[in-house]
Amino acid sequence: MKKGLIALIVVVVLALGVYNWAVGFNNTAVEHEANAKTAWSNVESSYQRRSDLIGNLVKTVQGAADFERGTLTDVIEARSKATSTNIDANNLTPEAMAKFQEAQSGLTGALSKLMVVVERYPELKANQNFLELQSQLEGTENRINVERNRFNKAVNVYDIHTTKFPGKLLAGMFGFKEMARYQADAGSENAPDVEFDFN
Repeated sequence: MKKGLIALIVVVVLALGVYNWAVGFNNTAVEHEANAKTAWSNVESSYQRRSDLIGNLVKTVQGAADFERGTLTDVIEARSKATSTNIDANNLTPEAMAKFQEAQSGLTGALSKLMVVVERYPELKANQNFLELQSQLEGTENRINVERNRFNKAVNVYDIHTTKFPGKLLAGMFGFKEMARYQADAGSENAPDVEFDFN
């Protein structure tokens, strides 16, 4: 009788210990996942700010006489594609991330071409509104980079928590999956930067 009671107590203590460990793992994973999703929302918010600024920039450039319409059309189409490509924070898969990055890269490339063409238009380079938009865009590009890095850091914390043993055993049971990180575009090390010339 005494041995049976001791065995029962040991089983109950072990069961409580496992339960507390599982609850602690789950709650921490939920917190890390929520932080990563919030960080992703901040990435999207920064890209939205860039898109809004580009819309204003296009309106300013359209007012310039004889400005290359093809270049503006490329920017407008790339902006439309970039703003229509969104990712649900619950679906941060490598495929969804790649599609999002491709759309954003297309907009970056079109914007770079626009800035090169602007060099031929002294009236635009002297336009105060245009100069202010350029400055805001430059700051937004920096903000985008900061937010992408914060997102990757939050994903890293989440992924480490859910893939380290023994937590990995519970992650699958609770439905926690590895999240995709924001990665540099292929060949981006050779891509031209968006240059703003205020002279």
